[in-house]
Amino acid sequence: MADDARVGDGGLSLVIPVYNEAENFPALVAALEKDVPRPFAAHVVYDFEEDTTLPVARRLQETRPWLRLVRNDLGRGAANALRAGFRAVPDGPVLVVMADLSDDLAVVPRMLEMYRGGCRVVCASRYMRGGRQEGGPLVKRTLSRAAGLLLRWFGRFPTHDATNNFRLYDAAFVREAGIESTGGFEVAIELTAKAFRRGLKVGEVPTTWRDRTAGQSRFRTLHWIPRYLRWWLFALTGFPRPRTPAP
Repeated sequence: MADDARVGDGGLSLVIPVYNEAENFPALVAALEKDVPRPFAAHVVYDFEEDTTLPVARRLQETRPWLRLVRNDLGRGAANALRAGFRAVPDGPVLVVMADLSDDLAVVPRMLEMYRGGCRVVCASRYMRGGRQEGGPLVKRTLSRAAGLLLRWFGRFPTHDATNNFRLYDAAFVREAGIESTGGFEVAIELTAKAFRRGLKVGEVPTTWRDRTAGQSRFRTLHWIPRYLRWWLFALTGFPRPRTPAP
């Protein structure tokens, strides 16, 4: 498929799951306008009408037609929010961005360049040369780094950072592969492992991740370890095989 056809006339789509991000959202919008190449459409996915993000987003939406609100009607949680977001986008590149301002949007042009070069998944990596992580719980940082580097060394996984959710995907690949995750934050390793096991091209770019300065994270390390472990084993060994349901 030609590169121009893959990118499409609509440009880049962003999927941004939110959960009470009123404090962070204006700064996120400012960062999008500063760093993300036009044209793009930002799909802000929320679970419930009482989410504190919504009044702020609706006010900003009045002067930004590219800002779109998507109600997650698939059931609460990060996995369903991401699934609802992917359903809302057309073909082409889809960037998953967290609303907590941890992701470095300045690397998006490089991610798009790699996508146009044939990558079906592009990973923003904290653990490759040139990347770094600032802040965050020590146990979470240590486990994340170890999981990524062990996969890289022993499984030839195409990224040093298996768990970062800041990813760019080809929408058609996501629809074909499906999302089986039930928690949400493990979606990144699931989709990257599926692309790797199918022999698709996966790229990575160095990024800086900074811990959130406002709001509360929903990530609980011990709760999420089993969810990550399934896809870590699949990336390493090819088993257990995915069910590949409809996304």
